[in-house]
Amino acid sequence: MNTQGSYKEKTNEELLKLYKETGSLEVKQEIVMRYIYLVKSIALQMRDIYMSFFQVDDIINEGVIAIMAAIDKFDMDKNVKFETYISKRIKGMIIDLARKQDWVPRSTRKSTRDIEDAVTTLYNKLGYYPSVQEVTEYLEITPEKYHETMRKAALFNILSLDMVLAEAQGSEISVKLPQGEMNEQPENQLLRKELTEELAEGIGSLKENEQLVISLYYIDELNMRQIAEVLQVSEPRVSQIHANAIKKLRKHMEKFNEEKEK
Repeated sequence: MNTQGSYKEKTNEELLKLYKETGSLEVKQEIVMRYIYLVKSIALQMRDIYMSFFQVDDIINEGVIAIMAAIDKFDMDKNVKFETYISKRIKGMIIDLARKQDWVPRSTRKSTRDIEDAVTTLYNKLGYYPSVQEVTEYLEITPEKYHETMRKAALFNILSLDMVLAEAQGSEISVKLPQGEMNEQPENQLLRKELTEELAEGIGSLKENEQLVISLYYIDELNMRQIAEVLQVSEPRVSQIHANAIKKLRKHMEKFNEEKEK
């Protein structure tokens, strides 16, 4: 059988079906090669999470292993695309690897704490929330360094909350607030509905400015600078509001998760 020629003519779905029927290692390898681009893409998107611990090539190698395992576990009868299925597993694998190391690099923790301390000091001194320029001049860092630190801090906060949600629903990590993908099973529908309602309750308990920042960031997908312009406050203030909101939501969802386990 001329496998190379016959494989090229088949779609990804046909190859997956063929592998499920035959268990052929050659078919499995062909599927992996077709999805290697996805591993590279996700690895580059999430490099800020693991760069302190691993190289991109290491993550890609781990991603290939994750794809091979996913091929065996994937259920074609469920109404889920394979791309969606493996994307979640690859993202989860990257977060898990970083989490086993230190999760948030010490350098990021220190830089974030330095900025927060500078904002507090300048606020007490000036009587208003300082601008980015005032903070960077006080710390003697570049605006680029400031924005990089704040971006990483926001990313880790988002992922930290998402882990709590993932643990509560007992599913793969998705690096986004729940958006309703696992609808193929009635029990998943019910659980997702319950989680969504609980998260909505948690958001409803936030202060008005915290609710607004969460809405603008996650629903309208504005960045910190744009939100600062809308609220007419500084970027550090927006980041502070966002961080406080995330902490409260994490506690709310952790409490929900603990009660579910009782």
